[in-house]
Amino acid sequence: MVRDTAGTVSSPGPAGPRVVLIGPPGSGKTTVGRVLAKLLGVELRDTDHAIEVQQGQSISDIFMDAGEPRFRELERAEVAASLASHAGVLALGGGAVMDPMTSAALAGRTVVFLEVGIADAAKRVGFDRSRPLLALNPRAQWTRMMDARRPTYERLATFSVHTAGRTPQDVAAEIVHRLNRLNNQNDEGDRSPARG
Repeated sequence: MVRDTAGTVSSPGPAGPRVVLIGPPGSGKTTVGRVLAKLLGVELRDTDHAIEVQQGQSISDIFMDAGEPRFRELERAEVAASLASHAGVLALGGGAVMDPMTSAALAGRTVVFLEVGIADAAKRVGFDRSRPLLALNPRAQWTRMMDARRPTYERLATFSVHTAGRTPQDVAAEIVHRLNRLNNQNDEGDRSPARG
């Protein structure tokens, strides 16, 4: 067991991120991720931002210029690299988990599903053109997308946190509390008497 400077308990686990944030556009993955990373004393890596930096283009421009299949290839590669090398908080793009290879790579990791309703998502992202899958009829698109993705988000999540009407600080504090509780449960299991 290790305690960081914030007093947060962590148990040694698989190499890679301390926690992975998933959820739809507008759930707060990047914003909550920044606060969470600060609380945990680690770095945030946002896979969408990393792709934009690597490609020198916005996600929206990649979709327009190269198409969604090419973006998903770039995303799959970035998520795999980040899972292997990043030790902090990792925020995935909303659709990343729909890739079977990415979904499989998340097995055994601490994954938090940030849940949000359409009203809060609309306020946060404004359903503007920077969200290529929401460009036409954004409310209907978001609802259809969420209906398709929710089962995957729920299946992959170690736990879910509702973000509606809450500050990023409040959401991040709840995640830290639940991570500590989860790690304490794991530590208690590790201390069970040896047999033999």
